Amino acid sequence: MRRCRARRLRTIALVPETESNTTRPAEALLRVIDLRGHRAGSGAELSKVVPRAAFDVEQAMAAVRPVVEAVATRGEEALRELSERFDKVVPDSFRVPVERLAAAEKQLDAQVREAFELAIERRRQVSLAELGDTSVAVDVDRGARVIQKLIPVNRVGLYVPGGLAPLASSVIMNVVPAQVAGVGSIAVTSPPQVEFGGEPHPNILALCSILGIDEVYAVGGAQAVAMFAHGVPGLCEPVDLVTGPGNIYVVAAKRLLKGKIGIDSEAGPTEIAILADDSANPAHVAADLISQAEHDPLAGSVLVTDSAELAAAVEAQLEPQLGRTRHVERIRTALTGEQSGVVLVDDLEQGLAVVDAYAAEHLEIHTHNAFDLAQRVTNAGAIFIGGYSPVSLGDYCAGSTHVLPTAGAAKHSSGLNVKSFLREVHLIHYDRGALAEVRREVETFAEAEQLPAHGAAISVRFDEEAD
Repeated sequence: MRRCRARRLRTIALVPETESNTTRPAEALLRVIDLRGHRAGSGAELSKVVPRAAFDVEQAMAAVRPVVEAVATRGEEALRELSERFDKVVPDSFRVPVERLAAAEKQLDAQVREAFELAIERRRQVSLAELGDTSVAVDVDRGARVIQKLIPVNRVGLYVPGGLAPLASSVIMNVVPAQVAGVGSIAVTSPPQVEFGGEPHPNILALCSILGIDEVYAVGGAQAVAMFAHGVPGLCEPVDLVTGPGNIYVVAAKRLLKGKIGIDSEAGPTEIAILADDSANPAHVAADLISQAEHDPLAGSVLVTDSAELAAAVEAQLEPQLGRTRHVERIRTALTGEQSGVVLVDDLEQGLAVVDAYAAEHLEIHTHNAFDLAQRVTNAGAIFIGGYSPVSLGDYCAGSTHVLPTAGAAKHSSGLNVKSFLREVHLIHYDRGALAEVRREVETFAEAEQLPAHGAAISVRFDEEAD
């Protein structure tokens, strides 16, 4: 394993610092947070010191509110003004004509189409497995049945980013599980692109055509979410649910309109955490950190390891690999930002505590016993096990979802999947005998809550018969 010369560590401890020790050598990309010797840290304490970007949705909402109100009150007129202001182009038609979708599919490179179709096939296979039983019936007593039925959302709006990277893969990740769930009406929107005459990227249009989606809009940003939520007369009917990742303004619009519409999550900048020991290949680890930094200057790339030698070897790999890639400045900004770094731990037990506290969108495990450790992780959007399961695989054709919770939301939320497009509805059927069996209990419960009319709704059914 390649070793780097010794260097001072930029240290953040779980106890208050009495003097500054935050230097970073000019040649180092990743800062180092040294948690060795601080084993008593709770999950809450660890959450405060692991790297993470600032992502102030509340502040963005102030800018988003007038955008949403303009679309709600002035419809397509407002969309034209906002498209000119934010996208620097106004489409001839905000709804992409069906013939343009078919043309984009016809012009698609054969190898790109093959890659698209493989990704669709694998995501559909996993989605069908996610669907599981569509209803479950429980007989709680003779004549007393409760059925849990899964009902698809009637209409959904799917947002596909098109800023720094036209994420055609997000079409697959949104559309396929919605189709498998049985959603009857699916609309897709993606920002208009100047270089494509005000239409979304051709790959996005081609994928929509392949998947049979003919309702596609060239609208981006907060105004796209507002269009879906409020509808635009003569252009777009309102939806019930909006899903898909986007920038902070898309997130702010989703938060602002949540309640009027359902949303999947408030996805922030992408992030990767890698838990590794001395068995990890430093070139692989460096490549995976770089791959997620490629998304956005705010992307987080975090290595958690008990091996200072591995950390040094990974650092030594970063510059050479950066020299062989395209978006160098974007990646460098992400790697040197406060959201990225190396966390040194005493051992993998402490490492597990750190990654659980971090609750990464993407977690890779490169250790001797990677599969066993993966079973013990409680907080992560998706877990990639071993040296041959990189996040890039999940981004495209692992079959898993790549629309995942960020910013620690993996502690309470799941990635986008078939169940995201389904509602669980209980159907309750009791016959007379079954209701009679629990009559007194219901009446007693209602009286205890000082809601006598609730009890009366039971007793009236039997008092009438007594009369």
